[in-house]
Amino acid sequence: MDKPPRNGVGYKVTPGAPDSPVLLHVPHGSRAVPDPVRARILLDDDALAAELDRMTDSHTGLIAERAAAEATVAPWQFTNVLSRLVVDPERFPDEREEMRAVGMGAVYTRTSDGRPLRADDDPAHTAHEQDLLDAYFIPYAEAMTDCVQDRLDTAGRAVVIDVHSYPRDPLPYELHADGPRPAVCLGTDSFHTPAPLLDAAREAFGHCGLAVGLDSPFAGAYVPLRHYGSVREVSALMVEIRRDVPATADGLDRLVRALARLIGSVT
Repeated sequence: MDKPPRNGVGYKVTPGAPDSPVLLHVPHGSRAVPDPVRARILLDDDALAAELDRMTDSHTGLIAERAAAEATVAPWQFTNVLSRLVVDPERFPDEREEMRAVGMGAVYTRTSDGRPLRADDDPAHTAHEQDLLDAYFIPYAEAMTDCVQDRLDTAGRAVVIDVHSYPRDPLPYELHADGPRPAVCLGTDSFHTPAPLLDAAREAFGHCGLAVGLDSPFAGAYVPLRHYGSVREVSALMVEIRRDVPATADGLDRLVRALARLIGSVT
């Protein structure tokens, strides 16, 4: 197959070791909003900055980059270079997405506290949403799919480690906010998260003194639709980091060591 592009509109691919099966995915770490997209967002600049503060997965890009550099075998990295307020690449782009109920499907129409983000009652909104999907969501999904397939073709398997962060206190949009909010939440998929991968993650983060929970406050793991539910050689795990943990130098260092340890144990 043709090698996936290393850069595209909205994403960046950083190659790792040629035989590494690991793909670190950082989908929500950017604050960048292109000017034409910004023009259709209803918030003023201060309100937009506050919303980006709430919705950006702080430190995840830095943690992934440092862990990749420290890992015994360098993983590949796939990074969203645009804010999730442009499009959210981890949502379904249609009615399958439960977050559409709160205006936060693949194209957000509501803020984290339910205020209008885009004018979805405007007849032009449907065309605008499709334009965003065509320009950003679809190319991103295709490139991510190609990267996973490339790891399968080259290494015989692919391990997608999805790196996120979440606030200490629930935001109003969260649909499942009643459970524990540990230092590190591991999100799993019944088909794509094998027990050895989950055990390795628990050991890696626990070894670094970090409290680990499972599927709370967020569950699931990202797998491209081409492989989802059908290709067992694609395994996946979501690593959700509570945002107060990397706020100190010690916490940041421990997270980097833990993620590097996890990468090494599954490579």
